[in-house]
Amino acid sequence: MAKVIAINISKEKHVPKKNIKIGRFKKNYGLIGDAHAGPGNRQVSLLAKESYEKFKKLKTKKLCLKKGIFAENITTEGIILHKLKIGTKLRINKVVLEISKIGKECHNFCTIAKKLGSCIMPKEGVFARVIKGGEIRVGDKIEIIK
Repeated sequence: MAKVIAINISKEKHVPKKNIKIGRFKKNYGLIGDAHAGPGNRQVSLLAKESYEKFKKLKTKKLCLKKGIFAENITTEGIILHKLKIGTKLRINKVVLEISKIGKECHNFCTIAKKLGSCIMPKEGVFARVIKGGEIRVGDKIEIIK
C-alpha cells in the first residue's frame, strides 16, 4: 500500500523543508504556507522513500537523510513516483493531485546538491498540480485514480 510518510514545508525556497503532521492543500495553489506554492505546474513536489534509498546507495559516505532534505512537500512510500505518466491523478485523503512534471532542472548546483554532493530531484522528483484541495496527514493512503 502506498502512503504518505512525511509532509514538509518551508517559508523560503532552496532550503530543506521541515516536517509537519498535517498539510493543507489549496486547489490550483499548493501547500498553504510553503514558499513554492502558487499557480503553475509545480505547486506540490513529491519524492519517494525508494528514491531516498537509491540515493543513499550511490553515496560512499554515510548520510543522515531526514525527510524534506530534498525540499519535497510530500515524501511517499510504496509507489515509484518517477515512473508515473504526466497526467496521472493521485488521491490522498480528499486531496487530488495531477502529476505535471517528472524531474526538474537544477539551478546552478543548488544548495541541496552543494550540501549532499548531488541531488535526486532532477531525475526522480515529481511535481503536481492540486486539482482538489483538503488536508493530508502523515500515514494517509495514496491511491492512483484510474
